[in-house]
Amino acid sequence: MDAASDAPLDPGPFFHGTKADLREGDLLTAGFRSNYRPEVVMNHVYFTALRDGAGLAAELAAGDAAPRVYLVEPTGDFENDPNVTDKKFPGNPTRSFRSAAPLRVVAEVHDWTRLTDEALQEWRRRIADLRADERGEILN
Repeated sequence: MDAASDAPLDPGPFFHGTKADLREGDLLTAGFRSNYRPEVVMNHVYFTALRDGAGLAAELAAGDAAPRVYLVEPTGDFENDPNVTDKKFPGNPTRSFRSAAPLRVVAEVHDWTRLTDEALQEWRRRIADLRADERGEILN
């Protein structure tokens, strides 16, 4: 919800990608390291209305566990993710959001598109380039 207008930014459904093994009812909270800049502890939890977008995030998440996508519901207000909205893409075509409030896990989602090994390597190269570029800061 957009606190200023009380109108939903997006009707969802919403997804979160991670390598964590979660169960229905678990809460995803802020306070963990960024997958893109590990030195940054995030003040928000991020999610998207695009199932495969969450899959991409899961594939890029830190750790060696299997990537997972979860259907989630926000428990509080949320906003467009400023790291992609208008900063990199006009509007919010990635349908990406963030919230300081937890996200509740509704269910694990299994029908998302996995990246090829080549595509995953390319994304990891892009992330490494962002880390090396001072302009690749994260709006936290």
